[in-house]
Amino acid sequence: MDRAVDAANLAAAGGDLSLWGLFVQADIVVKLIMVGLLCASVWVWAIVFEKWTTLRKINKEADGFEDRFWSGGSLDDLFDREGVNPSNPMASVFAAAMGEWRRSLKVAGADISHTSVRDRIDRAINVTVQREMERLERWMVFLASVGATAPFIGLFGTVWGIMHSFSAIAAMHNTNLAVVAPGIAEALFATAIGLVAAIPAVLAYNQISTSLARFAGRIENFGSEFGAILSRQSEERT
Repeated sequence: MDRAVDAANLAAAGGDLSLWGLFVQADIVVKLIMVGLLCASVWVWAIVFEKWTTLRKINKEADGFEDRFWSGGSLDDLFDREGVNPSNPMASVFAAAMGEWRRSLKVAGADISHTSVRDRIDRAINVTVQREMERLERWMVFLASVGATAPFIGLFGTVWGIMHSFSAIAAMHNTNLAVVAPGIAEALFATAIGLVAAIPAVLAYNQISTSLARFAGRIENFGSEFGAILSRQSEERT
Protein backbone atom coordinates (compact mmCIF):
# COMPACT_ATOMS: atom_id res chain seq x y z
CA MET A 1 0.00 0.00 0.00
CA ASP A 2 2.87 2.39 0.73
CA ARG A 3 4.20 1.81 -2.76
CA ALA A 4 0.79 2.59 -4.22
CA VAL A 5 0.60 5.80 -2.21
CA ASP A 6 4.09 6.80 -3.36
CA ALA A 7 3.13 6.21 -6.99
CA ALA A 8 -0.02 8.24 -6.56
CA ASN A 9 1.89 11.09 -4.93
CA LEU A 10 4.36 11.09 -7.81
CA ALA A 11 1.56 11.18 -10.35
CA ALA A 12 -0.21 13.95 -8.51
CA ALA A 13 2.99 15.94 -8.44
CA GLY A 14 3.21 15.67 -12.21
CA GLY A 15 5.03 12.55 -13.43
CA ASP A 16 7.64 12.64 -16.16
CA LEU A 17 5.89 11.50 -19.36
CA SER A 18 9.09 11.15 -21.40
CA LEU A 19 10.06 7.63 -22.47
CA TRP A 20 12.82 7.47 -19.87
CA GLY A 21 10.56 8.93 -17.24
CA LEU A 22 7.86 6.35 -17.98
CA PHE A 23 10.43 3.59 -17.56
CA VAL A 24 11.90 4.97 -14.33
CA GLN A 25 8.48 5.50 -12.75
CA ALA A 26 7.16 2.06 -13.73
CA ASP A 27 6.67 -0.76 -11.25
CA ILE A 28 9.59 -3.21 -10.91
CA VAL A 29 7.63 -5.97 -12.66
CA VAL A 30 6.85 -3.70 -15.60
CA LYS A 31 10.49 -2.59 -15.70
CA LEU A 32 11.68 -6.18 -15.95
CA ILE A 33 9.22 -6.83 -18.77
CA MET A 34 10.38 -3.71 -20.63
CA VAL A 35 14.04 -4.65 -20.27
CA GLY A 36 13.36 -8.20 -21.42
CA LEU A 37 11.45 -7.01 -24.47
CA LEU A 38 14.16 -4.48 -25.36
CA CYS A 39 16.82 -7.20 -25.12
CA ALA A 40 14.69 -9.46 -27.31
CA SER A 41 14.31 -6.64 -29.85
CA VAL A 42 18.07 -6.09 -29.99
CA TRP A 43 18.65 -9.82 -30.45
CA VAL A 44 16.01 -9.95 -33.20
CA TRP A 45 17.84 -7.27 -35.18
CA ALA A 46 21.16 -9.09 -34.65
CA ILE A 47 19.64 -12.30 -36.03
CA VAL A 48 18.07 -10.47 -38.97
CA PHE A 49 21.40 -8.87 -39.91
CA GLU A 50 23.23 -12.20 -39.61
CA LYS A 51 20.64 -14.05 -41.71
CA TRP A 52 20.51 -11.48 -44.46
CA THR A 53 24.31 -11.38 -44.62
CA THR A 54 24.55 -15.17 -44.69
CA LEU A 55 21.88 -15.58 -47.36
CA ARG A 56 23.54 -13.04 -49.62
CA LYS A 57 26.89 -14.76 -49.13
CA ILE A 58 25.75 -18.34 -49.75
CA ASN A 59 23.74 -17.40 -52.84
CA LYS A 60 26.77 -15.65 -54.29
CA GLU A 61 29.00 -18.62 -53.47
CA ALA A 62 26.43 -21.02 -54.94
CA ASP A 63 26.44 -19.03 -58.18
CA GLY A 64 30.20 -19.34 -58.41
CA PHE A 65 30.18 -23.05 -57.60
CA GLU A 66 27.50 -23.80 -60.20
CA ASP A 67 29.55 -21.95 -62.82
CA ARG A 68 32.55 -24.12 -62.00
CA PHE A 69 30.46 -27.30 -61.85
CA TRP A 70 28.80 -26.77 -65.22
CA SER A 71 31.98 -25.51 -66.91
CA GLY A 72 32.68 -29.00 -68.28
CA GLY A 73 35.74 -29.68 -66.16
CA SER A 74 36.55 -32.92 -64.41
CA LEU A 75 34.35 -33.72 -61.40
CA ASP A 76 37.31 -35.43 -59.75
CA ASP A 77 39.40 -32.28 -60.06
CA LEU A 78 36.54 -30.18 -58.70
CA PHE A 79 36.19 -32.56 -55.76
CA ASP A 80 39.91 -32.41 -55.03
CA ARG A 81 39.79 -28.61 -55.03
CA GLU A 82 36.57 -27.97 -53.14
CA GLY A 83 35.18 -31.24 -51.86
CA VAL A 84 37.71 -31.82 -49.10
CA ASN A 85 36.77 -28.65 -47.26
CA PRO A 86 33.52 -27.29 -48.79
CA SER A 87 32.94 -23.61 -48.10
CA ASN A 88 29.22 -23.41 -48.89
CA PRO A 89 26.11 -25.63 -48.69
CA MET A 90 26.03 -26.47 -52.39
CA ALA A 91 29.66 -27.56 -52.32
CA SER A 92 28.83 -29.67 -49.25
CA VAL A 93 26.09 -31.47 -51.18
CA PHE A 94 28.50 -32.09 -54.03
CA ALA A 95 31.18 -33.34 -51.64
CA ALA A 96 28.80 -35.73 -49.87
CA ALA A 97 27.58 -37.30 -53.12
CA MET A 98 31.02 -37.46 -54.69
CA GLY A 99 32.52 -38.90 -51.53
CA GLU A 100 29.93 -41.68 -51.46
CA TRP A 101 30.57 -42.31 -55.15
CA ARG A 102 34.32 -42.67 -54.60
CA ARG A 103 33.85 -44.97 -51.63
CA SER A 104 31.59 -47.18 -53.75
CA LEU A 105 34.22 -47.37 -56.49
CA LYS A 106 36.81 -48.57 -53.98
CA VAL A 107 34.71 -51.52 -52.85
CA ALA A 108 36.15 -54.56 -54.55
CA GLY A 109 33.72 -56.16 -56.92
CA ALA A 110 30.97 -53.62 -56.22
CA ASP A 111 28.50 -53.02 -59.00
CA ILE A 112 28.32 -49.23 -59.12
CA SER A 113 25.06 -49.38 -61.04
CA HIS A 114 23.35 -51.32 -58.29
CA THR A 115 20.28 -49.68 -56.84
CA SER A 116 21.67 -49.79 -53.29
CA VAL A 117 24.65 -47.66 -54.35
CA ARG A 118 22.41 -45.04 -55.96
CA ASP A 119 20.24 -45.10 -52.86
CA ARG A 120 23.28 -44.40 -50.66
CA ILE A 121 24.24 -41.48 -52.86
CA ASP A 122 20.72 -40.06 -52.72
CA ARG A 123 20.64 -40.56 -48.96
CA ALA A 124 23.97 -38.78 -48.58
CA ILE A 125 22.61 -35.86 -50.59
CA ASN A 126 19.38 -35.68 -48.59
CA VAL A 127 21.15 -35.86 -45.23
CA THR A 128 23.59 -33.13 -46.25
CA VAL A 129 20.81 -30.87 -47.48
CA GLN A 130 18.92 -31.35 -44.23
CA ARG A 131 22.02 -30.68 -42.12
CA GLU A 132 22.93 -27.53 -44.04
CA MET A 133 19.38 -26.18 -43.84
CA GLU A 134 19.19 -26.88 -40.12
CA ARG A 135 22.35 -24.83 -39.69
CA LEU A 136 20.97 -21.98 -41.77
CA GLU A 137 17.63 -22.06 -39.92
CA ARG A 138 19.23 -21.68 -36.50
CA TRP A 139 17.55 -18.93 -34.42
CA MET A 140 14.51 -18.86 -36.71
CA VAL A 141 12.46 -20.36 -33.88
CA PHE A 142 13.51 -17.41 -31.73
CA LEU A 143 12.21 -14.95 -34.32
CA ALA A 144 8.92 -16.80 -34.51
CA SER A 145 8.64 -16.96 -30.72
CA VAL A 146 9.30 -13.24 -30.26
CA GLY A 147 6.82 -12.38 -32.99
CA ALA A 148 4.14 -14.54 -31.41
CA THR A 149 4.66 -13.80 -27.71
CA ALA A 150 6.11 -10.28 -27.40
CA PRO A 151 2.72 -8.49 -27.74
CA PHE A 152 1.22 -10.67 -25.03
CA ILE A 153 4.21 -10.19 -22.73
CA GLY A 154 3.88 -6.45 -23.24
CA LEU A 155 0.15 -6.72 -22.60
CA PHE A 156 0.86 -8.52 -19.35
CA GLY A 157 3.08 -5.61 -18.35
CA THR A 158 0.27 -3.22 -19.24
CA VAL A 159 -2.29 -5.11 -17.17
CA TRP A 160 0.09 -5.26 -14.23
CA GLY A 161 0.86 -1.55 -14.50
CA ILE A 162 -2.81 -0.59 -14.72
CA MET A 163 -3.59 -2.70 -11.65
CA HIS A 164 -0.79 -0.92 -9.81
CA SER A 165 -2.10 2.47 -10.96
CA PHE A 166 -5.63 1.66 -9.83
CA SER A 167 -4.27 0.71 -6.42
CA ALA A 168 -2.60 4.11 -6.23
CA ILE A 169 -5.79 5.89 -7.32
CA ALA A 170 -7.81 4.02 -4.71
CA ALA A 171 -5.27 4.95 -2.03
CA MET A 172 -5.60 8.67 -2.86
CA HIS A 173 -9.36 8.60 -3.50
CA ASN A 174 -8.74 10.84 -6.50
CA THR A 175 -9.71 10.09 -10.10
CA ASN A 176 -8.36 13.34 -11.55
CA LEU A 177 -6.77 12.87 -14.98
CA ALA A 178 -3.48 14.24 -13.66
CA VAL A 179 -3.39 11.33 -11.23
CA VAL A 180 -4.54 8.64 -13.67
CA ALA A 181 -2.57 9.58 -16.80
CA PRO A 182 1.05 8.89 -15.73
CA GLY A 183 0.31 5.40 -14.41
CA ILE A 184 -1.73 4.45 -17.46
CA ALA A 185 0.99 5.80 -19.76
CA GLU A 186 3.62 3.72 -17.98
CA ALA A 187 1.49 0.62 -18.41
CA LEU A 188 0.78 1.21 -22.09
CA PHE A 189 4.49 1.79 -22.71
CA ALA A 190 5.07 -1.93 -22.05
CA THR A 191 2.64 -2.89 -24.82
CA ALA A 192 4.34 -0.44 -27.19
CA ILE A 193 7.72 -2.04 -26.53
CA GLY A 194 6.19 -5.47 -27.10
CA LEU A 195 4.95 -4.36 -30.51
CA VAL A 196 8.33 -2.82 -31.33
CA ALA A 197 9.90 -6.22 -30.70
CA ALA A 198 7.18 -8.32 -32.37
CA ILE A 199 6.54 -6.48 -35.65
CA PRO A 200 10.13 -6.65 -37.03
CA ALA A 201 10.41 -10.26 -35.83
CA VAL A 202 7.27 -11.31 -37.75
CA LEU A 203 8.22 -9.45 -40.93
CA ALA A 204 11.80 -10.74 -40.84
CA TYR A 205 10.69 -14.30 -40.12
CA ASN A 206 8.36 -14.34 -43.13
CA GLN A 207 10.96 -12.86 -45.46
CA ILE A 208 13.87 -14.99 -44.27
CA SER A 209 11.77 -18.17 -44.26
CA THR A 210 10.85 -17.55 -47.90
CA SER A 211 14.49 -16.98 -48.83
CA LEU A 212 15.60 -20.10 -46.98
CA ALA A 213 12.91 -22.21 -48.64
CA ARG A 214 14.01 -20.91 -52.03
CA PHE A 215 17.63 -21.76 -51.31
CA ALA A 216 16.65 -25.20 -50.00
CA GLY A 217 14.87 -25.88 -53.28
CA ARG A 218 17.93 -24.72 -55.16
CA ILE A 219 20.37 -27.12 -53.48
CA GLU A 220 17.84 -29.95 -53.58
CA ASN A 221 17.50 -29.50 -57.34
CA PHE A 222 21.28 -29.44 -57.67
CA GLY A 223 21.52 -32.64 -55.64
CA SER A 224 18.95 -34.34 -57.86
CA GLU A 225 20.76 -33.28 -61.02
CA PHE A 226 24.10 -34.40 -59.68
CA GLY A 227 22.64 -37.73 -58.58
CA ALA A 228 21.35 -38.23 -62.12
CA ILE A 229 24.81 -37.47 -63.50
CA LEU A 230 26.39 -40.08 -61.24
CA SER A 231 23.72 -42.59 -62.26
CA ARG A 232 24.54 -42.05 -65.94
CA GLN A 233 28.24 -42.47 -65.22
CA SER A 234 27.52 -45.73 -63.39
CA GLU A 235 25.67 -47.02 -66.43
CA GLU A 236 28.61 -46.12 -68.65
CA ARG A 237 30.94 -48.18 -66.42
CA THR A 238 28.88 -51.34 -66.81
